[in-house]
Amino acid sequence: MSAMALDSPIGSAPRAIRIEAHRILVLDQTLLPYERREIELDDLGAAAHAIRTMQVRGAPLIGIVAAFGIALAMRESASDEALEKACALMGATRPTAVNLAWAINRMRMRLAGRATDTRAATSWDEANEILAEDAAFNVAIGTHGLALIVDLHKKLGRTVNIATHCNAGALATGACGTALAPIYAAHATNLPIHVLASETRPRNQGLLTAWELAEAGVAHTVCVDNAAGYLMARGGVDAVIVGADRIAANGDVVNKVGTYLKALAAADNGIPFYVAAPSSTIDWNCANGAMIPIEERGADEVRLVRGIDAHGQTGRIELMKSTTAVSNPAFDVTPARLVTGIICERGIAAPGGLAALFDQ
Repeated sequence: MSAMALDSPIGSAPRAIRIEAHRILVLDQTLLPYERREIELDDLGAAAHAIRTMQVRGAPLIGIVAAFGIALAMRESASDEALEKACALMGATRPTAVNLAWAINRMRMRLAGRATDTRAATSWDEANEILAEDAAFNVAIGTHGLALIVDLHKKLGRTVNIATHCNAGALATGACGTALAPIYAAHATNLPIHVLASETRPRNQGLLTAWELAEAGVAHTVCVDNAAGYLMARGGVDAVIVGADRIAANGDVVNKVGTYLKALAAADNGIPFYVAAPSSTIDWNCANGAMIPIEERGADEVRLVRGIDAHGQTGRIELMKSTTAVSNPAFDVTPARLVTGIICERGIAAPGGLAALFDQ
């Protein structure tokens, strides 16, 4: 592993994944924001490990890496047995983000029935296509979301304050993100904008958002998770835009835990609450959010925190004893009634009208 200069889709913000010839290079997000390092995923096991341990994270990126993991597996063996083994291993990494299952099923369907001597090349091409599609969807989401921000700016006549939760930017996707895509689009047009990023404990993905926005030169402030409602009530937020890990057919949204509380506070203060996600995040086979499995992660994510000490060294600090019981659900469900609109690559729709964008 070695640190490298990285290409960027927005300003100097990094790419979460780069394909260089036939190499897969990803940012190790467990080291951010203290250390910026690329690692190479060179086999199926490495790709599965990266997803499971959150070296890569964000629903769209998880799906992309899963696709490339299957392509790596096909280099070693392209048999039907090897394909199913690769799909099963990838499918077991994380249960909540539907993009993972979507990408796996797409790869399986693309390779089914093909001669084994063509599967390695075909799988690599398909994984690249999934990456390219996600990048294009990011741009489209940015364009649709920008229109909302422009309207707010015209109405307010001042800097637009957008709150977000978790990280749904370049670090979570194949290009410029979902929830952050409209923000990057506004910044690119010199529209005055300010982002309020909540910490998003216990994994602190809000710090990833702050780091990413700083790299891109976007004005932002980090707030503790429990301050968001107070800041909304004081008029410090004009709109909320978050990403999603899965959207049910009825418009219920599963996103990083704490999103539901943001939505409640926004509703109580009359603030529009938008969800930005590509169509691969919509689970049409899931009727509502109650049907979506919520990942329960390890207790040490809560008990321990990583940071820099007084000597400039990174390390982990114990916040509580290992004997302390911990509940650590990774996601929560925001009901459709609290969502103003869902921004996807095809446009913006109220949660109940989402199917109209996909009438085929």
